[in-house]
Amino acid sequence: MQILWKGQACFSITVQRTKQEQVRIVVDPFDPAFIGFKMPSLEANIVLVTHQHADHNNAKAVKGDPFVIADPGEYEIQDVFIRGIPSWHDDVQGKERGQNTVYVVEAEGIRICHMGDFGQQELTPEQIGQIGNIDILLVPVGGTYTVDGKQAAKIVGQIEPRMVIPMHYALPNVKVKLSKVDDFLGAMGVKGEEAQAKLVVKARDLPAEDTKVVVLKPG
Repeated sequence: MQILWKGQACFSITVQRTKQEQVRIVVDPFDPAFIGFKMPSLEANIVLVTHQHADHNNAKAVKGDPFVIADPGEYEIQDVFIRGIPSWHDDVQGKERGQNTVYVVEAEGIRICHMGDFGQQELTPEQIGQIGNIDILLVPVGGTYTVDGKQAAKIVGQIEPRMVIPMHYALPNVKVKLSKVDDFLGAMGVKGEEAQAKLVVKARDLPAEDTKVVVLKPG
């Protein structure tokens, strides 16, 4: 499995279905006019949209005639299992920013959770049960429209993933005012974490005990 971060909450995930066939998943493609930097060319079999805001729902920009999922529910597409779990974009039950869908994607024996623009102070017991055991958590940390670094660290503690990748934080030229990733790293007790271009991982490579923080470069 290969995971690339494209900035904001957008990820490109490539899973190996067979020796000859790959399935490409794009989550939360953004409108570059809203964000302030260019979204690279993306092609996918599946697109996941966590909510209908311009920095997350530009599915029309993704090539390949993908199957688009934009609502909670359970799906199986090309041997990829996807569960969409209802959540809130704010901490007042959506009264300010509406609903957000948390997605759990299972493929290659790895379970990934993308939190979207999760804005609740914490997960409910029901949501924790629906999310289940997670190998790789993609969590927003920039505050303003989502949880901030300290709140994100608390959510990591609720889910207890084997790896966590921060997203949706301040980057050069981003129009949206967000906090830097450093706040989250400090809350997680991580220092000197060097950003990498991509994460390539197999189920057997996942850490067995402590949660590993992986910082990705956008691009």
